[in-house]
Amino acid sequence: MYQWLDDRLSIGRLYAKAFRKAFPVHHSFFLGEITLFSFITLVLTGIFLTLNYEPSIRPVAGPLSDGKEVPAAYYSILYIDSLPFGAVLRSLHHWAAHIMIAAAFLHMLRIHLTGAYKNPRELNWMIGVFLLVFSILAAFTGYALPYDNYAFTATKIGYEIGAAAPWVGRLMSDILFAGELSLTNTQTIPRLYSIHVLWLPLALMGLIGAHLAIMIKQKHTQPRYAEKVAPGKIVGVPLFPQQAVMMGVLFLIYLAVATFIAGAFIAHPVQAFGPPTVATPAVKPDWYFMWIFGILQMIPATWRFEFLGATFGPQFWGGILVPTLIILGALAIPFLDYAKDKRRYLELPSQHPFRTSFVIGMLMFYLMTTLAGYKVDLQLTIGTLWMLVLAVPFLTGLAAYIILKAVYGKEWNQEAEGKQIGKGSAADD
Repeated sequence: MYQWLDDRLSIGRLYAKAFRKAFPVHHSFFLGEITLFSFITLVLTGIFLTLNYEPSIRPVAGPLSDGKEVPAAYYSILYIDSLPFGAVLRSLHHWAAHIMIAAAFLHMLRIHLTGAYKNPRELNWMIGVFLLVFSILAAFTGYALPYDNYAFTATKIGYEIGAAAPWVGRLMSDILFAGELSLTNTQTIPRLYSIHVLWLPLALMGLIGAHLAIMIKQKHTQPRYAEKVAPGKIVGVPLFPQQAVMMGVLFLIYLAVATFIAGAFIAHPVQAFGPPTVATPAVKPDWYFMWIFGILQMIPATWRFEFLGATFGPQFWGGILVPTLIILGALAIPFLDYAKDKRRYLELPSQHPFRTSFVIGMLMFYLMTTLAGYKVDLQLTIGTLWMLVLAVPFLTGLAAYIILKAVYGKEWNQEAEGKQIGKGSAADD
């Protein structure tokens, strides 16, 4: 049977070419796989949710709502939670989204700190940026689907931010939300539902496929010490069976941990907020949106002017301009730090003090803007927030740079002298 299939499909050649690819064994490399595991979990739990969810706001009454009429989308969540393990699976879907965004962010952080975005991996870095952005967009479009008061209010904030884009914002928001987001718009939930369960998952699948295909084609980067073990080759274990077994074990561990979190911390109890009303509850976004929410808290309402019929206000500055500049900056990193020769080896963060201190400063920027999201709770003034957001990242990055120079400066000088001696010896020969 095997010989018959091999004659027609060349299974032996496929196994030798693809399934024997070497994978470096290093714990930081598993961050990308955890991102993939999260996406798989989201798809599997999402299938269960779609089979029991009605994307509609038509009035429905039943025992789960104590006979009161509520939107069908809201009633669907009550029904899902009433099913055996339904609330846990819905919670698992929620937390898997959080884990996916966190793992993707940490994965890109590792790539950035080790310089693994350089030639020839610029394209895969940019795909990674879009993967992170699309993952966050997928999480946002799922915000409204429970259709309780919290979900409606949080989604309304996102609608208003999108509508604040000059000239095209209102049109783009109306396309995304099927018109103005309101309690009477019957098309918004079906539109967001189709984007959430079809178009964004298809986009993510395409990006993940391209990301993996390019990675396999270009091969992994690896620590420089691997050159001493096997010069010119990738040091690791074959994809099958060794790497596949490790991935399988890691996936089971991931499922166990994620399911425990989902069961111990049931996500978003809709009964606590009730169906959407004209009242606006005090809401805060999830952590991956909190830094944008914090920036909005820092910008005074007076920062507003009109130009050629467009209004540039706080929502534009904090919700559109700053995130757009950060995304464009991330896409530009491989070209701002370009390497002419193709890089196969990971760079030590300690050997690149400016890049490492810049990353540390940016992390502090995210932390400080996230802190700004708690402006009311902590009773912080706008002046205090601006001082924290501007001063703390700069001072932290500067301190990191000085420490790196002081601790590793001698090693850099010795390495540079060694290279110069090597060049001199070659020239003498």
